[in-house]
Amino acid sequence: MAAPAPAHIELPAELESQFQELTRGIEEVLPVNEFRKKLLDSYTKKVPLRVKAGFDPTAPDLHLGHAVLIQKLRQFQNFGHHVLFLIGDYTAMIGDPTGKSETRKVLSREEVEKNALTYKEQVFKILDPQKTEIVFNSAWLDTLKLEDMLHLTGKYTVARMLERDDFSKRYAAGQPISLVEFMYPLMQGYDSVALKSDIELGGTDQKFNLLVGRDLQGQYNQAQQCVMMTPLLVGLDGVKKMSKSLGNYIGIQEAPADVYGKLMSISDELMLNYYTLLSNRSIEDIARIKTGLADGSLHPKQAKADLAREITARFTSDSIAAATADEWNKVHNPKERGVPQDMPEFRYSKGSQLTQIIKDAGLAPSNSEARRMVEQKSIYRVEADGSEMVLTDFKMPVSEDFILRAGKRKFVKLVS
Repeated sequence: MAAPAPAHIELPAELESQFQELTRGIEEVLPVNEFRKKLLDSYTKKVPLRVKAGFDPTAPDLHLGHAVLIQKLRQFQNFGHHVLFLIGDYTAMIGDPTGKSETRKVLSREEVEKNALTYKEQVFKILDPQKTEIVFNSAWLDTLKLEDMLHLTGKYTVARMLERDDFSKRYAAGQPISLVEFMYPLMQGYDSVALKSDIELGGTDQKFNLLVGRDLQGQYNQAQQCVMMTPLLVGLDGVKKMSKSLGNYIGIQEAPADVYGKLMSISDELMLNYYTLLSNRSIEDIARIKTGLADGSLHPKQAKADLAREITARFTSDSIAAATADEWNKVHNPKERGVPQDMPEFRYSKGSQLTQIIKDAGLAPSNSEARRMVEQKSIYRVEADGSEMVLTDFKMPVSEDFILRAGKRKFVKLVS
């Protein structure tokens, strides 16, 4: 006979409000009642929870997909908890097999260390440095002896590993699975043992690995962590997970104009998802935004502009975000369109054809694409007073200096 489910843990109003905020946008909490109990125990004993999230530095740049987890860590900090930002410099050299249909390329220690340095610089655009402990899992994984590793592998069976969806599919298809890939979830799980974490955050694709950490803590006679999983942030294409390799990402170190402009390009449906997962606005504020969009009292463009300005400010400052928004409005509003104060200069040879200049100035990837842009009337000559004239002759020789605009956002100053 199955054991009865534990009684629902009631929380004081203040803690219930925290619980609702911390679980906003979360796909799943395991076990949810245990998480409520941890919040209550932390509150009554005045002992902060140890909240962990791990990031393998397999690439140098973080994007908004990573920011979903980091933003959730910041919420825990706001409620007084201790954040462990784990840089998986050791596990990155193995490579996480999650969702992979083939064995991953192994990174060198030099590549990993270089990427790890950039992570340390980027995370404090969101996290409070005074409340963050940055840890590297090489600190404990590097010290494990063969005897320790064998002891660790004895905690899990091959059958359990093959319960992972990606492993089982590869095994059924006869595709190779290296033993080192079996080590990855064990080592990620051992991170939780080494750090004695109370909570671990991760994406929904990390569910197996996160639960391994919980299991191992129990086998090492520790209190077991709760697992909180965030949905994978959909990229700018509105279809696939945000990824640098797919080009559908917004990097947190991109130029403010690019961050703002990319956010203004997303669909209305995606905007609401981004509000839930990325905004600092309260649950009540977001509910009012949804209501306003539904009844027509709030225009989608204004809601999107508010979100774009908030996120741009998070990675820069309020003043930079305000200036970026003003600049974007000038460029994209035909009635207010102006000339950007800062733009690249391109030195050209007098008499060069317009298409050649467009391509060489970086406004188009090829001469044929430059010609297409001219034919579609998206190339303009801009005067100092902001007045514009569309250029329609792609063979036109250019013999005087002026500002060239391609589409809505790209400007270059021609200098002979």
